[in-house]
Amino acid sequence: MIWSLVKIIIFVVAVAALALGAGWLLEAEGGIRIIVGGVERTLDPLLSVIALILLVLAIWIGLKVLGLLVAFWKFLNGDETAISRYFARNKASKGFDALAEGMMALASGEGRLALAKAEKADKYLNRPELTNLLTAQAAELAGDHKKAEETYRKLVQNDATRFVGVRGILKQKLADGDTDTALQLAQKAFALKPKHEDTQDVLLQLQADNEDWSGARQTLSAKLKHGHMPRDLHKRRDAVLALSEAKKIFEADQTIEARETAIAANKQSPDLIPAAVMAAHSYIDQGQKKYAVRVLKKAWQVQPHPDLAAAYAAIEPAETPAERLKRFAQLTRTQPNDPESRMLMSELNIAAEDFPAARRALGDLFETDPTTRSAALMAAIERGQGASDAVVQGWLARALSAPRGPQWVCDNCQNIQAEWTPTCTNCASFDTLSWKRPPSADLAMPGGTEMLPLLGAKPNDEPEDVVVVVEEPTADVIEAETLDSPSK
Repeated sequence: MIWSLVKIIIFVVAVAALALGAGWLLEAEGGIRIIVGGVERTLDPLLSVIALILLVLAIWIGLKVLGLLVAFWKFLNGDETAISRYFARNKASKGFDALAEGMMALASGEGRLALAKAEKADKYLNRPELTNLLTAQAAELAGDHKKAEETYRKLVQNDATRFVGVRGILKQKLADGDTDTALQLAQKAFALKPKHEDTQDVLLQLQADNEDWSGARQTLSAKLKHGHMPRDLHKRRDAVLALSEAKKIFEADQTIEARETAIAANKQSPDLIPAAVMAAHSYIDQGQKKYAVRVLKKAWQVQPHPDLAAAYAAIEPAETPAERLKRFAQLTRTQPNDPESRMLMSELNIAAEDFPAARRALGDLFETDPTTRSAALMAAIERGQGASDAVVQGWLARALSAPRGPQWVCDNCQNIQAEWTPTCTNCASFDTLSWKRPPSADLAMPGGTEMLPLLGAKPNDEPEDVVVVVEEPTADVIEAETLDSPSK
């Protein structure tokens, strides 16, 4: 409101000043005398001022016209002028409109339309760092992989777009199944942008698939360094990679390095069962049985597993069944109610020919947690106690339809494996195998479940009592063999 009043006052003052000035000029005497071609003309003061203003205006218009003529001449000679800038702005506007339309077509899945708009944008803009990316992605969507790869290679030649080009070719090689080239491209992309999380994940997966465990550990460390992985998860997965590296070293007969790597893997993740088993065998080979016992007990306390029991048995391979039963009691007392502990103690009592103790150790496990293994143990106990063939066969028949119990199951695709591996054999996911019950029908038996022939046989002697062997089936078939034994 105040500002509007101020503007009105200024306008009134200006008009009054002009009126006063015009009145003064009208009343003033004298003027300007102009002689042109012998013609004399005298202008009074007011007309003189008006003439002066018109002269200034004419000069200004003349200069503008002259400037326009000069600009037109420069335009004809190819120099940048206001005219050329006008056409350039018009051209850029059309180019950016085409670029926007191409991006919208790409987002809506119209590959051919996006490709056409990309070509139009490239024609108007001449900005390959912008249009080449749209062209490559549009060509991929339209199924023109050759053009897409050619465009990505153009992006690689520019420092500003090299990473985008490398990643584009990497995606194409992955789609084509060329993992060797994809691994090299992933390493190049990682070198260009080590902080890029998706590149880290792709490189880690390719290195794991290629069994480059050392390189995978470096990539994993980069994920931790740049904040893309929690420290506890990094520690676990680094242990998995260290274990895989130890296995590879072991296969190459470099036993000392394998032992050290296996022990290091176990220290990083004591609950990793394969690492505990390999570390225990490393200590056994070095004659450090006390350390092997400590490793296996710690792992058993977290997750009882048949492979741990097998490694624990290897510590004293020449002991009698009674000695083994006494020693294993120290292992299972940390998890006495776990099904694995109960079945293990039942097996050891069967090997020691103490069938009542074997039944007590097993208890009502088959009723509360029925598995093929617990049913086979009941068949062995019944035979050892002198039960009829019908009773034994009844338990074996139950074993045919009972669940197989915990196995190595992939958390990602639910694939079941007989042995642990760092990556799933079905979906290639890294560190997704867990020892648990499968959510559906069982398909495989872990090798460690054949505990009777492994733990029950006397050293350097043939088995003298009942042994029920549950073999790994190939078509969900369980074969049980009962050897002759005296009735109790």
